[in-house]
Amino acid sequence: MDGESTRERYLSVCRRIDEAKARAGRENSPVHLVAVTKYAAMEQVRELIELGHVDFGEGRAQHFLKMAPQVQEFLDRRKSLGESNGPDSVRWHFIGHLQRNKAKKLLPLVRMIHSVDSLRLAEEIQSCTENAESPVEVLVQINPTDERKRYGIAPAAVRHLIEQIETMITIRVRGIMTMAPKVDDPEEVRPIFTRVNELFQEIRRSGVGGEHFDILSMGMSNDFEVAIECGANIVRVGTAIFGEKETAEAISTEQAEA
Repeated sequence: MDGESTRERYLSVCRRIDEAKARAGRENSPVHLVAVTKYAAMEQVRELIELGHVDFGEGRAQHFLKMAPQVQEFLDRRKSLGESNGPDSVRWHFIGHLQRNKAKKLLPLVRMIHSVDSLRLAEEIQSCTENAESPVEVLVQINPTDERKRYGIAPAAVRHLIEQIETMITIRVRGIMTMAPKVDDPEEVRPIFTRVNELFQEIRRSGVGGEHFDILSMGMSNDFEVAIECGANIVRVGTAIFGEKETAEAISTEQAEA
């Protein structure tokens, strides 16, 4: 990864997604790439937009509330100048733990919340969106391990939570999300991804969530290929595209000195 540009890393990730789909016999099944901006410099985000990328993700509320307006300002400026390369808008995914007191500020800016893991959080989202024109799209986050410190709901309780959320008019459950433990060998998490996909398929067959329940979000920079092979149709990739934190800091410094 050292020495590669953001463009080269992004295209490499896109190629690896296609290769993973081919290995799984899923060539005709879409897999959406959410580019996670956690350690990205604004210049890197602009570059991806100019390459045509649409889906971006953030897991830290404060950082997101700073990044989203800057991206919108960039899009508005491009539009005013008549620039045609790249999309007119982007879709923001909030992928981190959402504190209830941050929901009201975040919800107007995001397309999808990946991390609903309690009825209380769902109720807070509902109370913040009572006057929304369309439902907020959410994923229920699953904790596939016995680690108590990890966010997410136990697999055995997922269906019941979805049934409860389905009674809320302003929320639409689109699927489930999980984060596997970070390991050196991504093959170690294949059983976890396989098990979560089995749960996802069971819920779909049961009819819980209805026809809109069709998203399985799992896989990050170190394991997204295995996740795709196990059925993921959204992957959340940051470091493999933008580099480590030091990369973004170096780019920001270069911008400031230019």
